[in-house]
Amino acid sequence: MLNTKNLSPKQLSAFTAAILAFPISIGIWFIKPDWVIAIISLIVTFIGSYLLIGFVLESFIYRKIKLIYKFIYQTKASKREETYYKYILPQKGIDEVREDVEKWAEQRSAEIEILKQNEVFRKEFLQNLAHEFKTPIFAIQGYIDTLRDGAIDNREISIRFLENTAKNVDRMVNLVKDLDAISRLESGEQPLHKESFIIQELIKEIYETLSIKIDAKKINASIKKGCESPVTVFAEKEKIRQVINNLIINAIKYGKEGGNIIASIYKTDEEHVLVELSDDGIGIAEEHLHRVFERFYRTDRGRSRDVGGTGLGLAICKHIIEAHGQTIHIRSKIDVGTSVGFTLSTNKLNIN
Repeated sequence: MLNTKNLSPKQLSAFTAAILAFPISIGIWFIKPDWVIAIISLIVTFIGSYLLIGFVLESFIYRKIKLIYKFIYQTKASKREETYYKYILPQKGIDEVREDVEKWAEQRSAEIEILKQNEVFRKEFLQNLAHEFKTPIFAIQGYIDTLRDGAIDNREISIRFLENTAKNVDRMVNLVKDLDAISRLESGEQPLHKESFIIQELIKEIYETLSIKIDAKKINASIKKGCESPVTVFAEKEKIRQVINNLIINAIKYGKEGGNIIASIYKTDEEHVLVELSDDGIGIAEEHLHRVFERFYRTDRGRSRDVGGTGLGLAICKHIIEAHGQTIHIRSKIDVGTSVGFTLSTNKLNIN
């Protein structure tokens, strides 16, 4: 049985011409029963219909289809294009062409949507970046102007203003360092130097390093009971130190006085471990949770700046963990607390 779905232009022209020619020649034979005239009319009608239909298809349909495919695949005039037009395109039916065009349109729509999202993210990022730099710069400018207006003669005021200026300069330096760290992680410029180490020992080291800040708020920092057994992970130790350090500092900042910070370690399977740091602090509203790992995103801008930081801590954590091929997540509830967990590999042979 003839499959008319994937006919080439020439085949389609011949098929259509034959459908037209046979009834016409049979009709002529019935009018004048002469086989010679009937055969001549069949041949003339077939050739004429074939040429006319072929011209129409080539000029108005397949030429347009070729332009569509040229636009879709952005091919240049080459042997590859000639081969495509000669052998591949003619084998495609109109329905297949429609499906290809619809698929291409869906892909372009998805790309446009991603570009729109990226544009929104870019604008937010630039606005936040400008704001983060503007605040310390304006503060420094204010201190300098005040000193130039005569306050420099007052030793006590001069020292206090210079100390505040130094703090704002440090804030900008830290901001640049954090941005550089994220940029390097994203671009892959910083190769990971993985090693085996016991995760509980690293957590205890960081608790000890931050003990002054922890004690200042009378926070009890510990490893969860039942999670004390040493678990060896395979990762870049200093990068994971930075992640845990950032998470504990956040827990201190937003934790309540006399509260708790608890580290939990669970083996999820033979090759992975889940590390979770929890506090019983102020918590984060649910509507903010999906954005907390974005650069500069703050759930409460005023309060966040009061406690310091660049607004990049969680973003850095996310990039470090993802650079290890692992995942990070957050759970939180207002006035209950926050838990941030991330996975690590326990196997040297596990490339993820």
